[in-house]
Amino acid sequence: MTEIPPTTTLSGLRAHYDVFFIDQFGVLRDGEKAYADAPEALSQLKQSGARIIILSNSGRSGEYNAERLTKIGFARSAYDAFVTSGDVAVSLIENGDVALSRRAGTRCFTLSSGRDRNLSDRMGWEPVKQADQADIIVISGSETERISMVRYGEMLAPAAQRGIPCICTNPDREKLSGGTVLPSAGALADLYEHLGGEVTRVGKPYGPIYHHAHGLVGYPDRKHIVCIGDSPDHDIAGANGYGLASVLSLTGVSAQRPDQPDTLLTLNGPTRPNYIMTRFS
Repeated sequence: MTEIPPTTTLSGLRAHYDVFFIDQFGVLRDGEKAYADAPEALSQLKQSGARIIILSNSGRSGEYNAERLTKIGFARSAYDAFVTSGDVAVSLIENGDVALSRRAGTRCFTLSSGRDRNLSDRMGWEPVKQADQADIIVISGSETERISMVRYGEMLAPAAQRGIPCICTNPDREKLSGGTVLPSAGALADLYEHLGGEVTRVGKPYGPIYHHAHGLVGYPDRKHIVCIGDSPDHDIAGANGYGLASVLSLTGVSAQRPDQPDTLLTLNGPTRPNYIMTRFS
């Protein structure tokens, strides 16, 4: 019989691990504010001598996200670096590891939240208002709280039918909005593929974001690193795929699962965490 993974705490983890890769949304904060006690817990973990990387599937830069954490009560001194999938995407394109145009002026159609065009702006691409005008499609966020998936399909279909390449800088398929789980950028990437397009995904659970974070802490032995996240499909699968220990926090999207104990029993293979924790505190 499958058993629920053992419950742990931050102090228990610190006794065995020196490096922490920690998700932000769903672990440290919700969409608007910090979770109770999370800022103090993060600071205490850093003061214990742990090395900490905040690892986020955000299409925006680490600097932008770090500033937002500061505004809701987290100290900059509480972690070593903030790594986002948006930053890693820029690095992969500039290094030629992702075969997309590096030419300034390349026409780019971006789907995001809050009119974010981080990748397009950093690459010097020219923004266009319709997908059928683009040479590249960027999916970095969703506004499914106000735009239906049917409407997104109508927007993307002309580009997919033309075979325009797409990069998704936030592979999360779900997001929290007002206490409700809604489709996120990863779901739009799935939709683009369903319409016949091809998508390159950057972020958790894919290896390059973990390799990037690993390098920032000097490539220590992976047995010294633990990852904490709220998504089995992204945080846990990504950690397991890179050979790292993983902890599922029962907050964020995990807190929205019906019959949570039964759901935990179904986590197997790449989505099974080494540990669970009730919350980051």
